[in-house]
Amino acid sequence: MFDKQTVFWSPEALPTVLNVRTATCSTASNPYRLDVADLAASELREAPDGWHVVVPLGGAKHRLCLTELPSRASLVTLDLPLDRNLGLRLQAAHRFWLALEQRPVGRPPLAQSIGSRHRHVLALRAVDGWLEGNSYRNIAQGLFGKPRIPDRGWKTHDLRSRTIRLVQMGLRLMRGGYRDLLRHKGKDRDDTS
Repeated sequence: MFDKQTVFWSPEALPTVLNVRTATCSTASNPYRLDVADLAASELREAPDGWHVVVPLGGAKHRLCLTELPSRASLVTLDLPLDRNLGLRLQAAHRFWLALEQRPVGRPPLAQSIGSRHRHVLALRAVDGWLEGNSYRNIAQGLFGKPRIPDRGWKTHDLRSRTIRLVQMGLRLMRGGYRDLLRHKGKDRDDTS
């Protein structure tokens, strides 16, 4: 099934993908050795830019990108580029380290709040209705229920404004804004509630 397939991402597209490489020397007191072949249930794929691995560890899936597969039980290091996504990469690296330490990993860095997920669902449903030629009133009835939509005063009703904002948000997502879901913005900034 399509929803059971593993999705491999590059670090450029998804900042929580960690660049891993074989360490040239050990400066750490207790270095970690990574043997991708021994990690149970790991998924591995070779690509033109190297190897992509999804490692289920500590109750989470950690996505790694390796230029070459490390030899058996090699010492490894992470590359964390100083860019605008450093904070996300640090959080992903910390979660991976916690998993290696067999400690609770906590919440994923890109996890959305329930409210944000709900707004995205409403926005996509709203834009679907709009693309099918439905009026804002009909879209609002589909989203919020007919009893909540007044017979009079629709032009100034708050659900009309909210429906319009949801359609606009859905159009932004449809036109490439969905990529923003792969980047962290700190706090949800959708004003559609």
